[in-house]
Amino acid sequence: MKPRIHPVSRHVVFRDRTADVTFLTRSTADSSKTIEWEDGHTYPVIDVEISSASHPFYTGRSRVLDTAGRVERFERRYGRPTATRH
Repeated sequence: MKPRIHPVSRHVVFRDRTADVTFLTRSTADSSKTIEWEDGHTYPVIDVEISSASHPFYTGRSRVLDTAGRVERFERRYGRPTATRH
């Protein structure tokens, strides 16, 4: 590998606020906020909105988010799709 062209990889704690879960992993991301981890060391912490602990795909709790009634409006406008045979 060529020297001085790759970003610095370091230990970083990612904190999922939704699921109240923290992960210690390596990343090139950095943060000015820090947290003391279970091993007694201090690491940069990055708050995330969603992770594998709270994402519906990984948790199996998928939900349909239809904030403006788009499905109903589509069905009113174009009708409910019917199965066609050839």
